[in-house]
Amino acid sequence: MNLNDEITICLGSSCFSRGNDKNLEIIKEFLKEHNLKNTVGFKGHLCDDKCNKGPMLQINGKEYCNVNKDNIISILKNHFSI
Repeated sequence: MNLNDEITICLGSSCFSRGNDKNLEIIKEFLKEHNLKNTVGFKGHLCDDKCNKGPMLQINGKEYCNVNKDNIISILKNHFSI
């Protein structure tokens, strides 16, 4: 794993209300469970004008669209090879 990994979650009103409120908590728990909390940057940002693709998530600049509780764990596991 690269120590420069960074997760950025959109906290704009559209993404937040469409699921990133729940995704935020899922990511926090995932990082904690897999002892990644101190080695992965995790931050929120406001809208990138991609509301029609949201909820949005980026890992190291790679965008993930339509992120939801059904696919977020597999996205995280795939990226971190867990």
